[in-house]
Amino acid sequence: MPHALIIDSDVTAAESIAALVAAEGFTTKVATTLAEARDALRQVHDVILLDVAMPGGNGLDLLREMPAQWASELIVTAEEPSVESSLDALRSGASEYLVKPVDPAQLRRALPRVAHAAKLRGVNGEIARPVPRTPTSFGALVGATPAMQRLYDAIERVAPTEATVLITGESGTGKEVVAQTIHEASRRRTQPFLAINCGAISPQLIETELFGHEKGSFTGASRQHRGFFERAHGGTLFLDEITEMPLDLQVKLLRVLETRSLSRIGSDEVIDVDVRVLAASNRAPQDAVAAGRLRRDLLYRLQVFPLHVPPLRERLQDVRLLATHFLDELNKGGGTIRSFTPAALDRLERYGWPGNVRELWNVVQRACILSEGRWITQFGLSVEATLNAEPHGRTFKVSVGDRIDAVEKRLILATVHHTSTREAAAKMLGVSVKTLYNRLREYERGPAGPSGNGADASEGAPEQRE
Repeated sequence: MPHALIIDSDVTAAESIAALVAAEGFTTKVATTLAEARDALRQVHDVILLDVAMPGGNGLDLLREMPAQWASELIVTAEEPSVESSLDALRSGASEYLVKPVDPAQLRRALPRVAHAAKLRGVNGEIARPVPRTPTSFGALVGATPAMQRLYDAIERVAPTEATVLITGESGTGKEVVAQTIHEASRRRTQPFLAINCGAISPQLIETELFGHEKGSFTGASRQHRGFFERAHGGTLFLDEITEMPLDLQVKLLRVLETRSLSRIGSDEVIDVDVRVLAASNRAPQDAVAAGRLRRDLLYRLQVFPLHVPPLRERLQDVRLLATHFLDELNKGGGTIRSFTPAALDRLERYGWPGNVRELWNVVQRACILSEGRWITQFGLSVEATLNAEPHGRTFKVSVGDRIDAVEKRLILATVHHTSTREAAAKMLGVSVKTLYNRLREYERGPAGPSGNGADASEGAPEQRE
């Protein structure tokens, strides 16, 4: 039988809530002081109903004294609700935020969901991490740079909670892989993980894809259809490119997130759904709000825990690790033993990767297909450098066999020629102004030393950009 702990300094309210919870099949324990609550929190409970207003401070402060991966489900109650306290509750891992006096119907709808979540926990209430984290990877994520370690830390912290997460990052950085890793490290990992791209479905169809419809509810509705929310019940729903969702549908989505219930198109039946929502966007959320593409209230509801996935150009030290990882996967799938030459890996590191990890994967896959021997050399890599600059766009392609230093020189000189200042050219190239001036001085001096390219080793090669 599931067990509930009610923490509320109002004895009458606590006993009333305890009676409602007991009627739903829970055993209960009541704590009306901070001392009683701290003592009770030493044991594992399936659900905690915690009032925000406790004598001597905020009730949520109690949760900060507990381990990061505490096992209880949390329902927060508040007599004087506010946006700040609701966001604080959700960030603390609350699955529900109820206004006092608590509506019995709302509480009855919430309790089966938390009881279901309790069943998803590991032995003795511990959260077993099904995806091992290493210094170089976490789930399907690969990277050892400080930027990736910070991302791993954030995922590890938010995964065991029920908080909604907004994942931002450029196209191709792996936002869906981050969402999948959060799901696999959560209590819901044995339940469905479903993903929908809000920008890839027409505005006329996305509502029925999300919420479902009844047979005959519109022309062509020949049968009942269960939407993504229903099919993801008990699990996780990933809403990719959330800023592409029509604004009128964002209102309906917000209501589903707040009430944990929906009605199919063509039906008045209310269906409870237990779904954790993760969302993603390649736009800056505040910019999307300013542009009228994202409702501010929906942003607040989604961005309980924001995560940013760094672009590959900000972690170029991971390129060798990623490229080798991708090639290993291709070798396993194809029964081959191909490897990169050191020069090939060096060339991959010197490129700026505007398409991020997705582009790197494509380059490695293409090189693996075209390679005829065991070794993939720098000449077997198909990488193009494209420059589009004002006032006249200029494009040039890199041919197989071109020297890297020659391509770099052409790119730098073309960028300088088509920008108004050296600072603007350095910014476009993704290098420091000092590095750019050093390169230009080398080109003025001509070849120097045995290498013939006059490169300053202390500065390193600038990134090439497409």
